[in-house]
Amino acid sequence: MSGTRRRGRTPAATTGRPGERTAGRGGTRLTRRGRILAWGAGVTAVVVLGVGGVGAWIYQDLNDNINRADVDDKLGGNRPENLSPGSKNIMLVGSDSRDGANAKYGKDLTTMQSDTLMVLHIPADRKWAAVVSFPRDSYVEIPACEMSEGKKSSPHKAKINEAFALGGTSGEVANAAACSIKTVEAHTGLRIDNFMSIDFSGFKGMVDALDGIEVCPEQAITSDKAKLNMKAGCQTVDGETALGYVRVRYGVGDGSDIGRIGRQQEFMNALAEKAQKKLTSPDALYGFMQSATKSLTADPGLAGIKPLYGLANELKGIPSDRLAFLTVPNYPREADVPTDKANVVWQYPQAADLFSALAKDKETTKDQLEADVEKLVYASQTRVQVLNGTGIGGRAAEVAEKLRQAGYTVTGTGNAPATVSKTTVTAPPGLEQQAAAIASRLPGVKAASDASAAAGVVTLVVGPELKVGDVA
Repeated sequence: MSGTRRRGRTPAATTGRPGERTAGRGGTRLTRRGRILAWGAGVTAVVVLGVGGVGAWIYQDLNDNINRADVDDKLGGNRPENLSPGSKNIMLVGSDSRDGANAKYGKDLTTMQSDTLMVLHIPADRKWAAVVSFPRDSYVEIPACEMSEGKKSSPHKAKINEAFALGGTSGEVANAAACSIKTVEAHTGLRIDNFMSIDFSGFKGMVDALDGIEVCPEQAITSDKAKLNMKAGCQTVDGETALGYVRVRYGVGDGSDIGRIGRQQEFMNALAEKAQKKLTSPDALYGFMQSATKSLTADPGLAGIKPLYGLANELKGIPSDRLAFLTVPNYPREADVPTDKANVVWQYPQAADLFSALAKDKETTKDQLEADVEKLVYASQTRVQVLNGTGIGGRAAEVAEKLRQAGYTVTGTGNAPATVSKTTVTAPPGLEQQAAAIASRLPGVKAASDASAAAGVVTLVVGPELKVGDVA
């Protein structure tokens, strides 16, 4: 991130321009004791830091502030297994519901909105941790979700943040969170154990309880949508201005959601640092914790001071150099679909490799991820032929259509020379990366190089175990 950071202040971060390889940028080392960064994660960090300082006399008061939302009965039975017993995946949502005090931040928006979506992974051995940020412009398939009045949405492609809004049409955080959890689980294979949602009004209160946070934008920022008018240079901002600063997108840097993620990371780091320094008096701590807990909704497993304090204790023992913030590898969808200038798609096989590593409790560092994402292959640059090896009519055409929807160039479909027992992906020498990208979207399939394979194209032979719905 650009700019010079000094303790307690944050510059406006900038990242790559559309078409550049911005995937993975926004990774950063965390400084100490569960200082997990950015929006929901950062708010959660300072909440759990503050929990350790509350006395018994206000324990129940703060405990009762936290809203509880049970999602277990809304997720269905087709969920990923936890491949690493003892590990935890906590989904963190920055919610900009337009109800009540938040109404002025959106026009004609009647549902809850997901401003930021992240997953905090805590491994079974508690020796490291990672926060994975999902760009809100990620173009994915949203599964069927419960809406209001008993209605259900149909599966469809959209920005990933639409999942929270779809469930939120009922006005219930539980439905909103359940739809986001189902979407994340379907696309990552990670089982989500807990969730926390933070809303706008609580964020403002926390900033004001700290007498503001110093930020250092490198350029003036004016945005009617974000209710923001800031000069360039260092300045201390109150809660209202801080909210606009972390939300503003257009008119800053390249106007991308990836750039905003970087700015949010820096701001929440400054918030956590100032909270640790300033929250030494009972009055300051109480005001801060009142705002923090009132803004928090969590599942029953985390909805309370005691479980939050337990989470803080788990995080504080993790060494600072083994706390990593990562962004799902991605690139502008415009590279595959020239008319789509609004969305990003995940980069394969790198995204799949990241999710697989976390599911198996394998540590992934920022440096490792950035090295991998340099090997960028657009889906549209991958030519694939799909052959039916199942003996069931139409299977190749169905799988091919899923790949077309993902941006791949399907050169043709047909029947394999013979039926097969398992799906295979092969490619001639030189197309190993393209083959790996295709294989990573098919559960349990590995790519292989074959000198006798058809030239210039990846060959996918569909086996009987491959379900069309499993193609990512």
